[in-house]
Amino acid sequence: MKNTYSLLILFAISAIFYSSNTYFSLSENKEARIYSFSDSLHSRTPTPLTPEQSRLAFRVPAGYHMELVASEPMIAEPVAIAWDGNARMYVAQMETYTQDADGTGTKEKKSRVMLLEDTDNDGKMDKSTVFIKDLLLPRMILCVNHELLVNETDTYDIYSYKDTNGDGVADIKKPAYILGKVAGGNLEHQRSGLDWNLDNYIYQTYDAVRFRYTKGVLKADSMPSGSNGQWGLTHDNYGRLFFSRAGGENAGSGFQINPKYGALEFSDAYSEEKFSPVYPIISTPDVQGGKPRLNPDSTLNHFTAANGQSIFRGDRLPSDLVGDYLVNEPVARIIRRAKVINNQGKTQLENAYDKKEFIASSDFYFRPNNTYTGPDGCLYIVDMSRGIIQESNWTPKGSFLRGKIDYYGIGKVNQRGRIWRLVHDDFKRGPQPKMLDVSAKSLLAYLDHPNGWWRDNAQKQIIILDDKSVVPALKAMASGINSKSALGRLHALWTLEGLNAIDKPTIYAALKDTDPQVRKAAIWISEIFLKQNDQTMISTIGKMINDENYDIKTQILLSLGSNKSELAKQIVQEIMTQNTNNQMITSVKKSIDKNEDAKIYGIKLAGFTAPERKLILAGGEIYKSLCSACHGADGKGLPTNAAPALRGAKHINADKDIAIRILMNGLKGPIEGKTYPSVMLAMNDNSDEWIASIVSYIRYEFVGTSMRVGKGRQSAVVQVSDVKKIREQHVGKTEPWTIEELDQLSTAINQ
Repeated sequence: MKNTYSLLILFAISAIFYSSNTYFSLSENKEARIYSFSDSLHSRTPTPLTPEQSRLAFRVPAGYHMELVASEPMIAEPVAIAWDGNARMYVAQMETYTQDADGTGTKEKKSRVMLLEDTDNDGKMDKSTVFIKDLLLPRMILCVNHELLVNETDTYDIYSYKDTNGDGVADIKKPAYILGKVAGGNLEHQRSGLDWNLDNYIYQTYDAVRFRYTKGVLKADSMPSGSNGQWGLTHDNYGRLFFSRAGGENAGSGFQINPKYGALEFSDAYSEEKFSPVYPIISTPDVQGGKPRLNPDSTLNHFTAANGQSIFRGDRLPSDLVGDYLVNEPVARIIRRAKVINNQGKTQLENAYDKKEFIASSDFYFRPNNTYTGPDGCLYIVDMSRGIIQESNWTPKGSFLRGKIDYYGIGKVNQRGRIWRLVHDDFKRGPQPKMLDVSAKSLLAYLDHPNGWWRDNAQKQIIILDDKSVVPALKAMASGINSKSALGRLHALWTLEGLNAIDKPTIYAALKDTDPQVRKAAIWISEIFLKQNDQTMISTIGKMINDENYDIKTQILLSLGSNKSELAKQIVQEIMTQNTNNQMITSVKKSIDKNEDAKIYGIKLAGFTAPERKLILAGGEIYKSLCSACHGADGKGLPTNAAPALRGAKHINADKDIAIRILMNGLKGPIEGKTYPSVMLAMNDNSDEWIASIVSYIRYEFVGTSMRVGKGRQSAVVQVSDVKKIREQHVGKTEPWTIEELDQLSTAINQ
């Protein structure tokens, strides 16, 4: 009777909140089929839930429910998954990630990639093997035929692993891309992705390169304006890439144009007032941004850790979900669903619900970090299921977040992990694919499959097999013969491109397709001939400038915008003249021009010595991959106001010593009367040359010409010796600076 009474009390609690001594869990939500659990109403530390309890703790829309695919002890600390052509699942695990708030042992090579299999086809993994062991925090994986491409933390290198005897353990390791140098930045500020996009390039975040897979190796192709994003990368049915920037509190970025053409962002790509607020169903006191990022009820009020996004492209959930943008917020314990809106060529995101989330959990340890469309047509969610989600750089002693971690004791909850599948009552899971060890001809039908996972993998596998015998059939598909859908024609076109078998007649036919996305793809693919200054192709593309679809106009501008022929220039000018009031068109032209400037960036540095140019260029690479996430690619800050603008910032630009001190030891408190949600972290673990490089770039790029070079003018360049001097002056400093301290110090030095 006593146990029954206690249970009734537990289920009667309707509020979720933390007090100084008590943790209360959610009892009931009428929109949900679930409850959360706590074994004690007097426990300070939230009780870790079993997989079944956690499954019941999800709130999802009517008709949806969660299924468990895998959990501990089969997996631990999962961060990314990838399926091979037969739906075997590889799981990248960061098993030394933030095992305590001090990051003890983080860089030990103890992580693994697991191989999971569902041998009885019941939807739950029942066989597990260690495919690769002794890794340093593996962060990117991609299946190519029977091999797995893997990138580890702190290196740009990518290796290919293969199991040749069928025991589920990799026994061959080969280099796929070797740069041979250590990757900069902490583990949160390094690349993710390896997304094989529709255009047959493999993209990643952070670094300004994309890859082409050719005969077992990755060939790098540089992108002058850099890449985008932080953790997570995805693409839609038409090859549009979607990034996000957690450091800049940005739930979506980089989705206006392909990064090869330049960088383009709009402040109204989503509403700061309507899209940025998040709606947890549990108290979330463990916020890196501190009190400014908390509502009065101790729930997160704004995106801070957007990551692991995907566009749902499956066929076994309601059709209104297809094409929607899904992004995790692990601090809020939610997954946002957004509608992707095309507004005269400009892409915008809108929350699919009014002040609530698509998926929310009352499990305090639900930590979603990646989402995927699966082979079975459902949505998959990777959940680290842990206490601390931030890397230890953000949990130092004395910080707001560290106080919460220590108070609630959540740093001890780790070495767990779940992979979830979102399903719907009205649908059955799709069948398991068999795409390995089959002919290219047998894969052709899958290019028309209603599930985007099947289309993508059929295209990839046909290209890897490099079987030219299917070229006639692909051309027939591209023209509409033996193709059920526009998506099938689209994939046939790009498969031809990947096989280096595309020809002008096929492109000309596709330019007349009834579907605008096929026409757009034909323009995109035609760049093969546009670059050869093919006047007939340029003229044919130019005749499409009056197409009613703005995606077509935009792609013409992207494909011809940097072409040097007079005919191409005339076409571009005509598009600009006809669309002076279209924000997308005018902005794309500016982005293309900036991208072209980036290709000849060295000309701007002609007045500097070779060592000075080296510093600035190195600093530019660091800035684009690390600092732009918070300060913006142009130094003007972000719409989210996550960090101050650097362009024209007087404390950085007027005094190089102040700039060095800020970068070396960090900065806190109000800046010129304005407060920001996060503290500028100390970068003093980096070398003197590293700090000199980035300060030199910031001062070079974001100030007026009067401060750059020339007799009697202040040079933007900071020498390594300057940094060494400042480091020696403040060798014992552990706390970030304030602007007041820096001003006082500068005044004292100058007196």
